[in-house]
Amino acid sequence: MRKILVCLALLSLFWFSSKPVMASGGQLIIINKSTNQLAFYENSRMVKVFRVATGRKASYTPEGKFKIVNKIVNRPYYKGKIPGGDPRNPLGTRWLGINARGTWGTTYAIHGNNNSASIGKYVSSGCIRMHNEEVKWLFSKIKVNTPVVITSVKKSFHSLAAANGYKATGPEVKLVSSSASVSLKKGSRGEEVKVLQRKLISLGYSIGTVDGIFGGKTDFAVKSFQAAHKLKADGIVGASTKKALEMI
Repeated sequence: MRKILVCLALLSLFWFSSKPVMASGGQLIIINKSTNQLAFYENSRMVKVFRVATGRKASYTPEGKFKIVNKIVNRPYYKGKIPGGDPRNPLGTRWLGINARGTWGTTYAIHGNNNSASIGKYVSSGCIRMHNEEVKWLFSKIKVNTPVVITSVKKSFHSLAAANGYKATGPEVKLVSSSASVSLKKGSRGEEVKVLQRKLISLGYSIGTVDGIFGGKTDFAVKSFQAAHKLKADGIVGASTKKALEMI
């Protein structure tokens, strides 16, 4: 009888420990589909808020309490047979899998993108997309088993945190300015690439057509501009290059 009670106690402990726990003072991610924003909390304080993209239909991105169950660098896009790390990969270079709808980090995730213009919109098949540089930052901070709350309730992040048992202290922070934090490079696509191309043309650089695709000609023009302005000529348009181009 004693052995049976011990087994039941251990089984009970496993059952409860397997559920996401909103431990006050730990880490927490809240995604609000009503604003397409993601808040990251750590040590009871809101650290950063990012703009994200969610499902093109309201039902596509699951709502509820989940947790981060895996972290993958350069996950292949199996459906399209695109290798991990390829600029065409719609998952970007970072994958934070969540255990939603009976899956275990294989179907739903917070991940990067191959089209920065999609961020902030309702366009995905269910995952949460972020700008590549921003998801890299989040990936470096987040621990496996971090709770993730996804909702569409029109409330403040602190209110949502409290409703899920997380006691947040300090002020809510402002949304991260994506234009400054997101780097453009060969393979990037979107409206910001068009802005870059127009800037380069206005400065006398030849990039061909303004098509929003960061190809070989745009890469060469960027490197030429960087060299002329004593910047690192690596073809990556980060904050320093954007500032020199007066893009920010």
